[in-house]
Amino acid sequence: MNGVLIVTGASAGIGSTTARIAAFSGWQRIVVHYGQDRDGAETTAAMVESMGAQAYLIQADVTKPKSIEKMFAKVRDLKPGPIGLVNNAGIVTPHGSIADLTPDRVRHVFAVNVFGAIEVARQSVALIREWGLGGAIVNISSMAARLGSANQYVDYAASKGAIDTFTLGLADELAPEGIRVNAIRPGLIETGIHAKGGQPDRLERLAPTTPMGRAGTTEECAEAILWLLSERASYVTRSILDVSGGR
Repeated sequence: MNGVLIVTGASAGIGSTTARIAAFSGWQRIVVHYGQDRDGAETTAAMVESMGAQAYLIQADVTKPKSIEKMFAKVRDLKPGPIGLVNNAGIVTPHGSIADLTPDRVRHVFAVNVFGAIEVARQSVALIREWGLGGAIVNISSMAARLGSANQYVDYAASKGAIDTFTLGLADELAPEGIRVNAIRPGLIETGIHAKGGQPDRLERLAPTTPMGRAGTTEECAEAILWLLSERASYVTRSILDVSGGR
């Protein structure tokens, strides 16, 4: 597979697992993006290379358009090929109610989860067009976009609702060019994001309430992402796939 897979937020969680499984699945060149966690990104890159693929470790602050632009300048130095984008970089802030949703907090969440994701997509589309070899995009949303996350992360949920809408609109815009755009909505997944949100016991409390009675894994999310990027999903665009155990 001579394409270039770009995974943002690949230092941990779904992004890291997707990069690793992508290498196992045949992607030979994988851009491992990270924001602050260089150690985590280096671990991901080492795992990618242990499977025979080439990892390109690139740091960028997705809240800063110039930083994203510099990242894509480095990607442009690679030999052209089809492009896959896993638009995954995102944050969650400590759980709280409406009283906690200060302008600074909400601005920060949207800067990463929405404005950063849109700019990464914009730069990716420009490169796909420049290279002329095709590509596909998978945005990472969340079941929070449907559930609302009352008294927990309403701002995070709202940001992922924006990603859902962005996915639909961008898919319509790019379909005539053969560029497919889809998303997944992970549900309760075994990652460190729950602890970062101040609820390390969240999975233990809520996983039994899902129809499948358990939390999901990052591997299950990665498999869905990589299928959507692959030619096996060649007639799939404008779709948002729930990876949520039926929740």
